[in-house]
Amino acid sequence: MQWFGPPNMKPATLQADLDVRTGGRFRVSFVSGDGEYFEAGGSYREVVPNERLVFTWAWHSTPERESLVTISFKPDSAGTLLVFHHAQFADETARDNHQRGWSSFLDKLDAFVT
Repeated sequence: MQWFGPPNMKPATLQADLDVRTGGRFRVSFVSGDGEYFEAGGSYREVVPNERLVFTWAWHSTPERESLVTISFKPDSAGTLLVFHHAQFADETARDNHQRGWSSFLDKLDAFVT
């Protein structure tokens, strides 16, 4: 919770309910700096400890626009390589918006671990 979310998020508003197992569900929510509420959720399709997470992703405002996230972890001489793949977007705008969002999220993770 110290690194998750977009840079303009109000940190105290982050909520996360995670049942990290194949078939488990998750829900994350937060309030942006301008007061807008966001919530996303999905289910875990694959959970391989220290190797891979595969889960669906949909915003609460558009649950019919479910996409698929795959995160792989690979040993690297400097530590661990994280490979992030998000697919099955409804359109190019959704793809581009998610790319911006995940990029800022991963930047926060990088700053947290370095």
